[in-house]
Amino acid sequence: FILVPAMLYLLGMTTQVVVGTSLFQTLFVTATATMVHATTTKAVDIVLAVLLLVGSVAGAQVGARFASKVKPEYLRLALAVIVLLVAGRIALGLGWRPDEIYSVELS
Repeated sequence: FILVPAMLYLLGMTTQVVVGTSLFQTLFVTATATMVHATTTKAVDIVLAVLLLVGSVAGAQVGARFASKVKPEYLRLALAVIVLLVAGRIALGLGWRPDEIYSVELS
């Protein structure tokens, strides 16, 4: 959340490099967290984890190809919008709690 703007504006990295670095970092951190969670709680669905991993790798490939064809200015704008949306979602989560946190209801 903070790394992407920092790499773009403080370190002056190109947008394509920032996108790739962010995806690699996310993959590494989530894989490590999944393995730690699996070994400590024995409660990780391996099939689901593998499906998510395959989807992430495929999505990273598509995203990398897309990023190489889009102007860096548009990528920066898209990343800024994503950061603002995530910030808004986090802010909403700070003040609002659902009635049932362990159930999903579709209306």
